[in-house]
Amino acid sequence: MLTGQCLCGDIKLEYDGPLGPIALCHCSQCRRAHGSAFSASAPIQKIRTRFTAGEELIREYESRPGKFRGFCPRCGSQLYSRVDAIPGILRLRIGMVNEPLGKGPASHVYVGSKSDWFTITDDIPQFDKTERTNDPN
Repeated sequence: MLTGQCLCGDIKLEYDGPLGPIALCHCSQCRRAHGSAFSASAPIQKIRTRFTAGEELIREYESRPGKFRGFCPRCGSQLYSRVDAIPGILRLRIGMVNEPLGKGPASHVYVGSKSDWFTITDDIPQFDKTERTNDPN
């Protein structure tokens, strides 16, 4: 069981399924949304996710047609993203998880549009893009 929450604690969740591979996304949308060099997210099954507090507070921003980013309106924490084309999957923002995960990132994606002020120095696989059906954002 994983638990997580936004910065202010108004929104909390529990997840009782497997955590998919963690992707570090360097696309310009993720950099802007997170105010950082990349975002860290992993796919989870929506049906195994339960918001234990504040689900009604969640706001979503449609960052491109059919793609939504969920966030807390009070503290601005990024919670997840989802795409209409894959309705059963949420991409959980790893920074909101409370427990140790026992694994690290599996890949860097969209490195073709990464910032020029950050240098990737690890040996994790890098991809200029990712398949549209496997979009990690």
